[in-house]
Amino acid sequence: MKTHLSKLQTVQEREDAVVSLLAGLPRSSIANVQVRIGPMLRLDILGLLPDEVALHIFSFLPWESLVTCMLVSKRWGALAGDGSLWRRLCHHKKWEWRSYASCRRDDHTPPIYGDSDDEGMGDEDEDDLVEHMLLDDSGFSSMSMEARRASTSTSHIVRSLPVPASPVRRPIPLPWHIPIRRHPPPPLKPDYKLLFATHMRLNHRFNSGSYSLSTLQTRGAPNGHSNTIYCLQLYTYPDTGVQVLFTGSKDRSIREWDIATGGLRRVIEGVHEGSVLSICVYNGLLVSGGSDRKVVVWSLARNEAVRVLRDHTDSVLCVRFNERRLVSCSKDRTIRTYLLPDFRRQFRLEDHRAAVNAISLSGDFIVSGSGDRSMKIWSAETGELIRTFDNHHGRGLAAIDFEAPYVLSGSSDKHLRLVDIATGRGWSTSPDIDEAVGVQATAGAPCPACGGAPKPPAPRVPQKTHEDLVRSVVLNADFVVSGSYDHTVKVWDRHTGALVADLAGGHTGRIFCVGFDHSKIVSCGEDQRICVWDFSHGIETSFVKLQ
Repeated sequence: MKTHLSKLQTVQEREDAVVSLLAGLPRSSIANVQVRIGPMLRLDILGLLPDEVALHIFSFLPWESLVTCMLVSKRWGALAGDGSLWRRLCHHKKWEWRSYASCRRDDHTPPIYGDSDDEGMGDEDEDDLVEHMLLDDSGFSSMSMEARRASTSTSHIVRSLPVPASPVRRPIPLPWHIPIRRHPPPPLKPDYKLLFATHMRLNHRFNSGSYSLSTLQTRGAPNGHSNTIYCLQLYTYPDTGVQVLFTGSKDRSIREWDIATGGLRRVIEGVHEGSVLSICVYNGLLVSGGSDRKVVVWSLARNEAVRVLRDHTDSVLCVRFNERRLVSCSKDRTIRTYLLPDFRRQFRLEDHRAAVNAISLSGDFIVSGSGDRSMKIWSAETGELIRTFDNHHGRGLAAIDFEAPYVLSGSSDKHLRLVDIATGRGWSTSPDIDEAVGVQATAGAPCPACGGAPKPPAPRVPQKTHEDLVRSVVLNADFVVSGSYDHTVKVWDRHTGALVADLAGGHTGRIFCVGFDHSKIVSCGEDQRICVWDFSHGIETSFVKLQ
């Protein structure tokens, strides 16, 4: 047959001969021939391209599509698994490889400033004043609380919370396996596919509420705080990569804790003459504000106070700073700004009608929240009031976080609200606010299959919200975390506002402050506990830059 076909002069003649042969075969045989010649008709165009061109094409795909491409063939697997693609995806998410060379292991009577009733929040405007005073003056010290075992670290409690009743965006199951490792050193060369997969697994833990609960201190612990803990902040030393936790207390001290060991590293005291109500740590400096009306700047390297600012006339409720300026707000209804590095006075901002309870600083903008129910945006460069959001909540604002263009707030009305100040879009846990102003969910992620525009958000349904004042809020690109006087910490989807985890049982009193990074949530409050909700238990994270 092959000899016969070779005698035919043209391709057309050969095609005609093959067709005539197939015409004489039964249908089943023709089907078999079709299966056999199928691979001959396929051409891997992408696989034939130079690596640089193929990788450029793959660079337009979302991670879900890259994972699918890895299963097509060895060639596609090598291309879709290329580190440059995963490095780009990590960069887009702002997920960084931890590049530290070493991971570790390393006779004057002061005046009284009314610590007993100043808990780091000012009064609200007139119609809420009486109720708020009753709340703040209720006297937690008279409450009967069970004595806790004095230790610097308790045994871990591992929990996986039930799925909330509200609709929750669930991550796509990861098609690759991440080994569970304990202590081996990170690879010398960054593996961005591993980094991306690890972050996705951590996000899945947050979404499912799977955590290990421990405490850095409990009431009466040796070397611990002796009174209510009002504020905290996670901090990673830039030169060593060592992560610590700073806490400020009604006992007038600031303490530094080693996150890895749970041990106490340092006690800062002797300058504040009242409660430490707020702290902010950045680039080797720690700034604290207190009920003694002081703002104190501490050098962590020199272990001493380098500047004391006494411009406020009432309790300093919140302090924030970056590489250019320091901002403080007070119960005296004002905001003060200072220019670094010499902390020279810049502006005194006045427009709120009640105590300014919280501020946040992002770029050249300052956002403030007050007991007068308003939120204001200021120019940090000129001191100009840019915009006012009146009646932003049903009651006074207690907490603010700002990652431009998103502003997150918590309030005495028991609710959270997130707003994109550029578009006005956002979400709230209050159905009254949703209906009144038409709040919508923020834009979600692109379609995993085609990278196109996301689908419209699903209609919001009632969900479990906080049952008391929301005292502390913080956000990142994926989640919002809130702490409340109802003794709980809650985790919300930043894009939709859906409740994804409800963390209860860690605290026995009001929660005053929460913070979090990619692997954990930390919280503190009037029960003198510092709770660590660890979502990375069993996952190797030594190569992950957590903050």
